[in-house]
Amino acid sequence: MIAALLTALALQAAPPPALDPATVKAVEAVAFDYVDGQLEGDTARVTRALHPDLAKRAVRAKADPDEVLALRRMSRDELIDLTRQGALKTPRDQWDRTVRVLDVAGNVAIARVETPWFVDHLSLGRFGERWVIVNALWYPKPRPAAK
Repeated sequence: MIAALLTALALQAAPPPALDPATVKAVEAVAFDYVDGQLEGDTARVTRALHPDLAKRAVRAKADPDEVLALRRMSRDELIDLTRQGALKTPRDQWDRTVRVLDVAGNVAIARVETPWFVDHLSLGRFGERWVIVNALWYPKPRPAAK
């Protein structure tokens, strides 16, 4: 009994296995296509990063009267249209973005993308050898007060 308890405690204390570098690189590449494509206004890059049934959501601070848990919803097509319109187009010398792969388990991964304007938590799936973003939950950062 004590041996089983000690084994269980040791397993809980063990660090998680290291992420496979090739997988991390592949997931990062998709996340950079997502963010850099938006910053460039490059719809091809954004499109190849997204699952056709993408669900992009943001928690809304102010709900409509009939909503309890309000979400701002965006589809893949809406995101591609915003990219085409240049909604986030930014000169390359002003880019300030990071991508971190937080976890990979089998054919799913979680990544975090941050820019001065937003933070995205991406859920990715691997379909064959291809990783794509299936879900994105994002947070728009508060804008600095005008001077």
